[in-house]
Amino acid sequence: MRSFFVLVVVLGLVSGAGYIAYSQLVNGSTTASDDYPGPGSGRVEITISEDSSGRQIGQTLVNADVIKSVGAFVRQFETNRAALTIRPGTYRLQQQMSAAGALAALLDETNRVDSTITVGAGQKLSEVKQRIVDIMGVSESDVNAAFADTEAIGLPSEAGGNAEGWLLPGSYEVSEGDTPTTVIARMVAGTIHELDRLGVAPADRETVLIKASIVDGEMNIGKYMPMVARVIENRLADKDGETKGMLGMDSTVLYGVGKTSGVPNQEDLDNDNPYNTRLHAGLPPTPIGQPSERAIKAVLNPAEGNWLYFVTVNLDTGETLFASTLEEQEKNREKLVEYCNANPMVCSAS
Repeated sequence: MRSFFVLVVVLGLVSGAGYIAYSQLVNGSTTASDDYPGPGSGRVEITISEDSSGRQIGQTLVNADVIKSVGAFVRQFETNRAALTIRPGTYRLQQQMSAAGALAALLDETNRVDSTITVGAGQKLSEVKQRIVDIMGVSESDVNAAFADTEAIGLPSEAGGNAEGWLLPGSYEVSEGDTPTTVIARMVAGTIHELDRLGVAPADRETVLIKASIVDGEMNIGKYMPMVARVIENRLADKDGETKGMLGMDSTVLYGVGKTSGVPNQEDLDNDNPYNTRLHAGLPPTPIGQPSERAIKAVLNPAEGNWLYFVTVNLDTGETLFASTLEEQEKNREKLVEYCNANPMVCSAS
């Protein structure tokens, strides 16, 4: 009996070991059948979208023949905590890589291509053009030609042929098949979609963008933007008052002389061009930059008030005072002078 039981145990152990070996062999064969051995060859660029899941990334890789199956990639993704740190963007990889190799390549920043064109709120058209040239490796003439083809980029007629102000702020990933025209078209389409979403009628689009670009040019603190928008409206209506319908905005003066920042000097102030709102009443002919959504919202819903002037009196906090008369404004300016006397280094750097 003792020999019988020993024999049963031994046979059980042998059977168990055989099953484990068989399972490992089957699983190993499954893994091999749905995965390339690697290391891969050739070159291909793939783009990982924002908030992509492991399965979505895997599908992108399969579509480009970087890996053999989504399942093989998901197994690697789920067992590697670092996989959650994969950044959106464009990567230069090989084709027919192993899933593990592809994951490692995505985690290696040297494989990430700098292919993001970022449009910032307030950024000028000239700056966006240069970014397109730098990122896409195209010539300035190619970019200018793309902007000139207003039909191809979807620029509406109310823009008057000028894309300034019509490029939605944000980040744009450039894929291998993109051209300046396709990228610019996405920027313009984004602005049209935003204006439609905010209820701006086509006939009002250009005016709203002009005003919003000035709001951005003058103020970067959200709580003051609706008040600056009100100043713009009040000054435009004040044709027979103190301001004579002139906006008198430094941001437009600087734009007119080709400057992107700083404080206008006397030569700038004296320069007679359509954007010099110290010399010409009304709005400038085009936006002076790409307006932010919050600036557009401020223009659509300006604060209630009879202000005609404003001045930032604390460059550390951004505290800004608003005034209805020139006399009030001069008193507020004295506070800025006091601040600058106490903080000369801050004011000289502004």
